[in-house]
This record gives sequence, C-alpha cells and structure tokens, in this order.
Amino acid sequence: MHKILFHLNSLAQGGAERVVSNLAHQFHKKGYEVLIATEWQGENEFVLEEGIRRIHVGLTKMDEGKSRIGKLISRATHLRACILEEKPDVVVAFTRNPNYRALLAAAGTKIPVVAAVRTDPVGHYDKRADRIQIPLLFRRAAGFVFQTEGQRDFFPEYVRKKSQIILNPLNDKYLNAPKPSEKRKEVVQSGRLVDFKNQQMLIKAFARVHEKHPDYVLKIYGPDSKDGTKEILEKEIKEQEAENFVFLMGGSDSLEKLLPEGEIFAFSSDWEGLPNALLEAMALGMPVVATDCPCGGPATVITHEKNGLLVPIKDEKAMADGICRLIEDKELAQTLGKNAEKIRERANGEAVFEQWKAFLEKCAGK
Repeated sequence: MHKILFHLNSLAQGGAERVVSNLAHQFHKKGYEVLIATEWQGENEFVLEEGIRRIHVGLTKMDEGKSRIGKLISRATHLRACILEEKPDVVVAFTRNPNYRALLAAAGTKIPVVAAVRTDPVGHYDKRADRIQIPLLFRRAAGFVFQTEGQRDFFPEYVRKKSQIILNPLNDKYLNAPKPSEKRKEVVQSGRLVDFKNQQMLIKAFARVHEKHPDYVLKIYGPDSKDGTKEILEKEIKEQEAENFVFLMGGSDSLEKLLPEGEIFAFSSDWEGLPNALLEAMALGMPVVATDCPCGGPATVITHEKNGLLVPIKDEKAMADGICRLIEDKELAQTLGKNAEKIRERANGEAVFEQWKAFLEKCAGK
C-alpha cells in the first residue's frame, strides 16, 4: 500500500475532520502518497502540510440546476472520476454520506473502500434511506472502523466481522503540555457550542455547584456553531443570574495551556462518537465528570471512579453532584487525573497510526 485517498465533506473544524487531518499527516510523514477528496471548502479548516494533495469532487456550476437525486448522482460521479484517475490502493471515507458515496463511486473499480463511522448510529444510520443503503452498499466495503463497541454492534454481523475499533489520535501538543504552576478554582469544558453537547444542562448544573462553592467559576471554550445554541446559552446564563461565574470563552488554539489551569473538566453531551475534547482533557491529566452518553464514547475510555466519573445524560443534579464531589475530595480528584493521563498510551498519534496502517494494509489485500 503506497497511495491513500481520504474522502469526507470538508476539512472544517470538527472531530472527523481533525482525525483525517492527523492521519493524513502521519501517513505522509511515513512516505505514503496522501490525497484528500472533499465536497466543499469550509470557512475555518484544518491546515494541510505541503505534499498532501487536496482534490475537489463536489458539485460544479453545471450541477447547480439539477434535482436532489441528480446532485447525488453527480457527487458520486465526480468522486468516481477522481478514484479512476488517481487509482489509490485504498479509499477511506469518513461520516455517513461520504461512506455511502465512496462505496457507490468505487463500485466495479476493484479499489477497496474502508468506511469510518464517527457518531451514534441511532438517529444517524436508522432512517428509511439507511435501511436501503446499508444492505446495498455496506456489503461492498473492504472494512469498517468504529470508535466504540456501541457503534459497531448497531450494524449487521457482516459489518461487524470486517471491523476494527480504533481510538482517535491525540494531537502531540496534548501529550507534551507543561503542568500549570497552580490551579484556579475553575470548572472547564471545551467543544463547539452546539445543541447535542448540552452545555445548557451544564450551566444549570453549575448553578447548583455555585450555591455550595461560590468561589468557583465555569468556563466553556468553543466556537459558535451558528445553530442558535450560543443564544440559548446566553439566555440561560442570564436567567440563572450567572453572568459573574459562567463564561463563554469562544474558541482557542491554546487549550493545552488553558484547560489544565482549571481543576475539573466537565463533559455534558447527550450523544457523541468518541469525543476528542474528552480524550484531550484526560491526556492533560484532568479529573473528569462525563455523561455516559451513547454510543459509549466516554465509557470506552473511562472506568467510573478509576480514571473519571460517569453520570447519566441530561441529569443536571448528577452532574452537579459529580463536580462537587471532586471539588470537595482533592485526593480523589488527583487520583482520577493521574489515571486519566494513561490514555496517552492508547491514543498517542504513533499508536493510533500503527493500528490504522495495519488495518488498511489488510483491507488493501497487501
């Protein structure tokens, strides 16, 4: 295997895009020819190293007037043309629509396709269209990569038999971040301001925490997803009269320095795949309180009361109790943080790369 083509919608800042960017750099560094075929250009994207080629396979001006079905066909046709021209040893698709598109586009080319599922299949792979496309297209895949057992076990046996579970790779800056000289009385979170991350519940929970520990503040780091969540959170902060102790900090490229200044990391999502933000906080040695959300991302890396605390989703009281417990029991917080750091052994870039490399070489048949 010498040439890899990754396919996804764009390289806009997001979990799947981050993993593709990291993997592309790893494979390129090891001497592989790496191509990334995308449908469109996002406003704020991950930067690629020189030597990694990016190819546009999205709609053209000639496609603009077509029907929805016509556009779907055009997208697959453009990707197929790219695959036939470039002749990669393997195509690796990330997320739902690119998975279907790559499997359709590569049909008959004898070029293997590996599909990567990056989210909770419930609600994302269970629509009427999925019930048609999964048996029609997924049988053609050379392999599947999942982040959790919950993701894998949603799918039929013929999918599970050709699958492997691989964690997301950590950025090196989270492995080598210096420890702060002192901690601040802060609870922190990082992640886009988007509805399913349920930062609104976290704000309500922290209002309870603040009643017991008025010297603590909550800082939420993350860009606005433009879905209306930021406005909802601002309204919640106002209703809780929390303007002086809950802060929306916006996005940052220095989270490896900012997060460890806080004492506790809080994760509040209702569902996720395997959240990078949680892995990063653990790698930084932070004690974590996380929702035990489907499809099992937090439970994949956290053993309750050993390297973090797991609480039910959408339960502000349980979240508040977990945060208060770590504020009040410094010894427990220190132990959880120290054990959380061990995620570096499983999720460092080199370890994850070797798993991907071995699996892709197997799927490529070489």
